[in-house]
Amino acid sequence: MEPVSQSRVFSGRYEITHLIARGGMAQVYRAQDNLLDREVALKVLFPELSIDQNFVERFRREAQSAARLSHPNIVPVFDWGEDHSTYFIVMEYVDGQPLSHVIKDLGTVPPKRAAVIAANVAAGLAYAHRRGMVHRDIKPGNVLITEDGSVRVTDFGIARAVNTEDDLTQAGSVMGTATYFSPEQAEGKAVDGRSDIYSLGVVLYEMLLGRPPFQGDSPVAVASMHVRNAVPLPRDLAAGIPEAIEAITMKALSKDPALRYQDAEEMRADLMRFVDDKPVTAEDPTLALAMSDTAMVAAVNQTMAIPIFTGPRSEPLQVAKAGKPLSRQPLVWGLVAVALVAVVIAGLLFANGSKSKQLTMPNLVGMTQTKAVEVIQKDGLILGTVSTVASSKPANQVVSTTPIAGLPLSKGVHVDMTVSNGALAGQVQMPSVVGQTLGAAEAQLTAAGLTGVPSSQGSPSSAIVQAQSVSAGSTVPLGTQVTLSVPVVSVQVPSVAGQSVAQATTTLQNANLTAGQQTTVCSNSIPSGSVASSSPPVGTSVPSGTSITLNVSSGNCTVIIQNVVGLTQGGATTALQGQGLSVVATAATQAACTMAGIPNGSVQSQSPVGGSSVNGGSTVTIAVCPNTVTTTTGG
Repeated sequence: MEPVSQSRVFSGRYEITHLIARGGMAQVYRAQDNLLDREVALKVLFPELSIDQNFVERFRREAQSAARLSHPNIVPVFDWGEDHSTYFIVMEYVDGQPLSHVIKDLGTVPPKRAAVIAANVAAGLAYAHRRGMVHRDIKPGNVLITEDGSVRVTDFGIARAVNTEDDLTQAGSVMGTATYFSPEQAEGKAVDGRSDIYSLGVVLYEMLLGRPPFQGDSPVAVASMHVRNAVPLPRDLAAGIPEAIEAITMKALSKDPALRYQDAEEMRADLMRFVDDKPVTAEDPTLALAMSDTAMVAAVNQTMAIPIFTGPRSEPLQVAKAGKPLSRQPLVWGLVAVALVAVVIAGLLFANGSKSKQLTMPNLVGMTQTKAVEVIQKDGLILGTVSTVASSKPANQVVSTTPIAGLPLSKGVHVDMTVSNGALAGQVQMPSVVGQTLGAAEAQLTAAGLTGVPSSQGSPSSAIVQAQSVSAGSTVPLGTQVTLSVPVVSVQVPSVAGQSVAQATTTLQNANLTAGQQTTVCSNSIPSGSVASSSPPVGTSVPSGTSITLNVSSGNCTVIIQNVVGLTQGGATTALQGQGLSVVATAATQAACTMAGIPNGSVQSQSPVGGSSVNGGSTVTIAVCPNTVTTTTGG
């Protein structure tokens, strides 16, 4: 971040102070919002692009789309506008550093820390995807890490509503950053939330290994690798990476979207299982390769009318070397070679039929008991003991097995399984969120099917949870509301006088307050329909999240004029001005005063007369008997 050499104020309000970053279509500045007295981030479109209406329209939609997103793991957009033909977006200023700097400084990120970061990104993506938004540019530079460890996704700059009728992206074109492209992005195909999952997989890969899976001489070359090349297994590049997080990473990086996590919440849940030292749903990528090889061998054997061999891989197929393009010719020769080997081994097996057939234990967890029994019997395994356990899983669903999935075993082995009795279906175990940031705590509770509500509404997502209303470890129904105790944050009520109700609501929200009920008041200075004042009034210190009453103007106030005939000039003036009226004094004739019996110095007549209804601020003319008349104008 560097100070700007010459300050500039956008829309008479946002004064830039520092240059934060320069992107492909805009520069990002730190700026001071002089109206609300707070720091913001200002994203300014390059002037040369502002003349291109396609870019301007995309930029406008970025602001409108992002402004609809409100989540602890997404940087919010406050405002957008145009100033001297330059377009800009105003976002929350996040005091932190991009994940790209963290990776550069550390080299690699510890596996569990990397999983937590990725899980938070996935939580924000899941929220956006549910609202029809695809980010399209997930990369370390768009993930911000604050000093307290909070994770925020920024720059939904290429995001657009899925299924919009007037698509701004021309057919065959791509948007994003090549290093983090999904294969479908690289090919210019339609994308959905699973494209973001692939990009997040690239980010997770880079955190674990300090480098992305593909690097090349040009963006086109890298994009091509995402389509054609196999992703190198992390275990082949670095030792000590846990198998579970490798499995999660490789599942996210599946080239076929149907083989990835089908939504970001599913990926987030698997990442948190890894963090909590629980089994993950992602399979060992080497097992997937093994099953792929076996299927190809079976296809060749069937063609050659020979017995199918599914034993150990004594000569594995070279489906794709790490980082190398898939080649058809080596695959053909590989199939021929394997087929020949299969013929030889099949003869040996025929001669030595006493040898057991080697299998891999299937993953039965999540299946119904009936389906699991079908699977093991089909594989030549034998059902062992079946025990039940109280679980939140549906009744008759397999919870665990012995042996566990993925282990090699022989035909005829007994498989024991534990099945849920459904006793705790619809219930979950309360996690511990004390000590976490409010944003992280809310995300974890949401993932568990619970709802977190801060004790102080409007508290920032970085606030630390001091207590929770439901004890950790207790079993509670899904949907249970948990009050999260966070420090009370005080804010001052901003001025909303003269603003429309919608504008006042936004001003209050930006100050971490809420617009409450509306009352109607007359006003001689504020036009009808605009906010005349608030309650509590401007400058009052209140807890963050307080509901503020808006007093909306109904137009000018109506006044019933007091009858001041017979009062002294001073008394009449004081009475009328007290009603919000202006007073003009003139001299009455002596004859009129004598006839009416009005003493000198007192009011002989008034116009309008007493009892008349007039607007507040109107002028009343009084005629004062002579000798002591002091001629006045106005109030």
